[in-house]
Amino acid sequence: MIIKKFQAKTENEAVEAAKKELGNNVVVMNVRNTKKKGLFSFLRPQLVEITVAVEEDSERKEPVKSADARSITEALGKIAPIVERSEKEKESSGIIYDEKPPKTDKVIEARLNSIENLIEEKLVKPEEPVHKEEPSDKKEEDTELKKFFDLLLSTMLDNEVEREYASSIIDETAKVTKPGTPIDVALAGIYQKMILKFGKASVISPAENGPKTVFFVGPTGVGKTTTIAKIASKFSVELKKKVALLTADTYRIAAAEQLRTYANILEVPFRIIYTIEEMESALRDFKNFDYVFVDTAGHSHQNEEQKNVMGSFIHSVDGIVEKEVYLVVSATTKYRDLMSIADAYSTITDYKLIFTKLDETTALGNLLNLKLYTGADLSYITCGQNVPDDIEDFNAQSTVKNLLGGKK
Repeated sequence: MIIKKFQAKTENEAVEAAKKELGNNVVVMNVRNTKKKGLFSFLRPQLVEITVAVEEDSERKEPVKSADARSITEALGKIAPIVERSEKEKESSGIIYDEKPPKTDKVIEARLNSIENLIEEKLVKPEEPVHKEEPSDKKEEDTELKKFFDLLLSTMLDNEVEREYASSIIDETAKVTKPGTPIDVALAGIYQKMILKFGKASVISPAENGPKTVFFVGPTGVGKTTTIAKIASKFSVELKKKVALLTADTYRIAAAEQLRTYANILEVPFRIIYTIEEMESALRDFKNFDYVFVDTAGHSHQNEEQKNVMGSFIHSVDGIVEKEVYLVVSATTKYRDLMSIADAYSTITDYKLIFTKLDETTALGNLLNLKLYTGADLSYITCGQNVPDDIEDFNAQSTVKNLLGGKK
């Protein structure tokens, strides 16, 4: 894992610089505003600084040599994390690590509260050479670190992360963690690895030409229509974009009327689509719009006929406009059922994931489970019925913190 910082006038420029140097798979771990220091610094424009991370090529055998971009694997055993802190804190002696692993979830949460700062670490200088410990001391350190990893594994399982995924994350980190590694550094390694596995939220983006057509698919009862209204409100009211709402859900009159009501409130066009020809006609009518959001029929993922009809609508726009497809699922659904749903819709099209009803569950393991099972990007999460407030971009940092025992 490589961690590095980049500065630019805007976040996008900083991200582009990171991608140019490290590749397109970089994940933004932190964003903050900063100013250059020195004489007349108040006259200089504010910059945006991002901290990014990227997995190293699994086939690469040699560690990264750069002092600014060493792998976390090397850092775990050889480098002391230097945490950015206030001027007053910088005068202190530094970070002090506990010798014993945490014994309760509250202690884990306290450590997690400082982990986001650890991601801001600068790998400045190596630690002093460590003298060889007595065999008995080494054995005790190994045992204590193992207890800590076992505690994290138990916490992840309690949060309904599948054992296969949780064990893999713990094992991968444990293999590169040297004996005597401070607990906070070991925790930071797991924290960062999980964030990289989630990746950055992939939200709706504008089309290069013409309107972006966005299809929302998913089973019944997950809050798909309400989710569309929340997103449409954000783009129409907050971002001042031209938005049109369509529904191909001709099975449920209530769903169509619900979306019509939202359209009237937002003062955006609304249309019910019964055929592919009507879909094509609507796209011609809304060719000067920014976004066309399309609600689809919620149905059993085992209903082949309805799946085929939905697929026909989705692919009818191929080659005409740019499109994105979002699979909307509930965080309260059993993982076995989520796998079945994901498999069914993957036979229709590629998609990104939206999780709803996070306010109705205390265990968020399914977000990681389905991400790793499908490989699909996560985009939005919803946590209530209020339109447009109860929706936000997926946040890997807060989700990982929750999975490791911290608060939401």
